[in-house]
Formats: sequence, structure tokens, C-alpha cells
Amino acid sequence: MKRTLAFLVSSGCCIALTHAAPAHAAPVAKPGLPDIQQPMAALPRLATFPIAKVADWVAIAPDAVWVAGKKPDGVHRIDPATQTDTLTVPFPGDACAGLAIGFGSLWVPVCAHKAYSVLRIDSATGRVLATLPMGPPAEGGIAAGQDAVWFVVDGKTLIAVDPATNAPIRHIAIATGSQVPVVDGDTVWISSTEHDLVTAVDARTGAILGTTATGPHPRFLTAGGGAIWTMNQGDGTVTRIDARTRVVTATIALGLPGDGGDIAWGDGVVLVTAIGLPLTVIDPQSNRPLTQWVGTGGDSLRYGHGSIWLTDLINGTLIRIDPAAAKHGT
Repeated sequence: MKRTLAFLVSSGCCIALTHAAPAHAAPVAKPGLPDIQQPMAALPRLATFPIAKVADWVAIAPDAVWVAGKKPDGVHRIDPATQTDTLTVPFPGDACAGLAIGFGSLWVPVCAHKAYSVLRIDSATGRVLATLPMGPPAEGGIAAGQDAVWFVVDGKTLIAVDPATNAPIRHIAIATGSQVPVVDGDTVWISSTEHDLVTAVDARTGAILGTTATGPHPRFLTAGGGAIWTMNQGDGTVTRIDARTRVVTATIALGLPGDGGDIAWGDGVVLVTAIGLPLTVIDPQSNRPLTQWVGTGGDSLRYGHGSIWLTDLINGTLIRIDPAAAKHGT
């Protein structure tokens, strides 16, 4: 979820400006899909939680929702039953990549002083159990499977960490420019923004099962409905891949090119976010977007506890949304 600002213009489009963009980089327009757009202000909120100056990266635990904040750096534990912020764990740096829940722990990639690490945090107490002296780079991710925790280092090596020892048990060479893993059953899928593909790895053996071409510059991805879904930052599309055959079955245009954003599966639909176009809902039965919400908010999201949990990165809040309202609109 790139640190991005978005400004709405009268046509309903967005101009995204990235804080750290090179001087030669032009703003990328996010026109979205005007025919199905509705104002974000009209979407009811079940709750809003102030997090920090910046709110980013969400993870769903069986009894909690975790969200990362910056300035101050840390993670917050939200109790979905009482809708209260019950715990804050401070960090020595920026929670700079996607979070994961597994093995009774929250796993948080941290970037500090140009070094990468992963903090393992007890999800019940917030106590830091271990610090792994390696981790994915900024805007990458981490995933927990049945037997290991997975992330990419140096852009081309997939690491499997044994939760019993907090040490790597596999180093698997994959495509350069690899970014974010997601675990679906016995398969780990990893996006490569450099080669416009995802790599499928057998989580039991570490063998590479194959690669599948996607739209340009896939980064964030999710699993659900028997498919892998990639959010392609190059052209603002979503690629649907059959998880069994590893064949592309649909390319869905959303009009969301550019940095940042996120994608998640929940309540039988695919959820996509970008700043300025905070929420788009895709129907997996038809491979068509149902509704696209336009306005303030967006950049990371997850589904859990019967709700969509969406960050408003710029305003530093976490928003809880009823998925039925998000699907059908006003």
C-alpha cells in the first residue's frame, strides 16, 4: 500500500501522486468505472477507529483485527465484538509490508534504518516473541501456511520459516521482482511485478509448480472461490487464475492503474481498494464489478468477523463496513 495521495476531480476521476515518486514520474490517473460509481460518503460505516497519522495493512485474527499505524509506528488490536482498540504494540520502525496471522502470532515486516526484519507478536498479549533478522522489502508481504511462514527476500528468494524455531527451513529461487505471497491450501502463490506473472510453489516440497502470466505489474493478490486474483498496478485490472489448472480465466478492468491499493476475498466477493476509489466489489460469478465507491479513504483492506475492514490511509483511520451495503449500494 504505497504512501499515496489522491485528489478527486469533477469528472469523478482521481489523480494519484506518490510521495516518493522520482522527479520524472508523471501522476497516474485512476478513472475507475463511472457507470457503477457511488459516493463513499453514502456508504454507512459500522465504526471508525483512529489509528495514527497513517493507517495501513490489516490482518484478521480469530478474535481480533490488527492494523498497522505510522507516526507513531506500531500495530493496534481491535476487538470486533466490543468495537474497541484494546492494545497498541509500538515498533522500532515502519510496518512496511503486509501482515499475517498464524501459529498464535501476528507476523509484521518492519523496515528500519534501511534494514528489513519480521516481528513475531503474541496475538493474545502483544508481547514480541521473536525478531527475525530478515524480511520482505517495503510494499511486499508475508503469509502463514499450515506448516510455515512465507515471504520473499532480495526480490528473488522465497523463504519458509519454521514457526517452532523462527528460522528458515527453505530457500527457493523464484522470478526476480517477486513481492507478495499468498497461501491457498498446499500452494504458495507469489507475484512478480518485474515479469508480470505469479509463481506457484508446492508448500510441502518447495518445488516450483509453474508460472502464470498476469496483467502488467501484479503486486497484491488474494485467494478465494477456487481462484487466485491479482491486482495489476500497471493497467488497473484484476487477473483471475484457476487455482487448480493455473490458467487465466478472466481479466477484469477496474480503471485503477498506479501504485498502492490492495485486494481481498470475503463474503463471496472480491474486494479491491485504491486511494480515492476506496472500494470496488467484484462478483466472481460473472467476473464483473458490481459497485465502485468514490471519495475519501482506501489503500488496504481485509474481510473478517462479518465485515469489511478498510483503511483510510491519509486520515489515519480504520473503517468497518457492512458487506451487504458495499455490494448493493444506495
